[in-house]
Amino acid sequence: MSIDISANLNTIHQRIEQACSRCGRDPHQVELIAVSKKKPAELIAQAAQAGQRVFGESYVQEYVDKQQQLSTDIRWHFIGALQTNKVKYLHGSTELIHSVDRLSLAKEIDKQWRKIDKVANILIQVNIGNEASKAGVTPDAAETLIRAVAGLPNVHIQGLMALPPYADDVEQVRPWFRQLRQLAQNIDKLNLPQISMSTLSMGMSHDFEVAIEEGATLVRIGTAIFGERE
Repeated sequence: MSIDISANLNTIHQRIEQACSRCGRDPHQVELIAVSKKKPAELIAQAAQAGQRVFGESYVQEYVDKQQQLSTDIRWHFIGALQTNKVKYLHGSTELIHSVDRLSLAKEIDKQWRKIDKVANILIQVNIGNEASKAGVTPDAAETLIRAVAGLPNVHIQGLMALPPYADDVEQVRPWFRQLRQLAQNIDKLNLPQISMSTLSMGMSHDFEVAIEEGATLVRIGTAIFGERE
């Protein structure tokens, strides 16, 4: 069965606008990241032709391959678990790294971006539900990590990212999104140098509307655009 990516994108943008309307937000405050991992470059090109500009990848080699194949006006975010020895493959081409959860990784990003005299924009990934199966710093340890990363000259923290515990009933996920927003607000009040909490990356295909109602500025949507991953 063929996938009408353009129609899917239109539907998602309508749902983003409706969610923003319900909570009194400007839809321009919410950016859609098309999660394209495990999807061929042809589908990404179709989405780009339909107006989508930001794509999220989770695997370094797959990301590098696609980035070389596709047009330069695509903006790439890296959203998956990142090994320190793979950071060098991202520098110079990645707009935002969502998944920084330890100081050693932040230091390597700082080192690699220093080589090109640029600053890496990153998010701190928070394991908001303290799930053993997921990466991320615990909420209690987030401030300590952020204070340590703040001293790195070639890294700028833009906010937080989370992948909360899954629930079929999206209202059960709402408290996790709210907790991430409150954590960001608490960190913002510390007025740490070189730290912004303006970005909240949270919400996926099944729960992004609730995430928007709770303050998401980036929503990561794959299945609702490209269909189920094989």
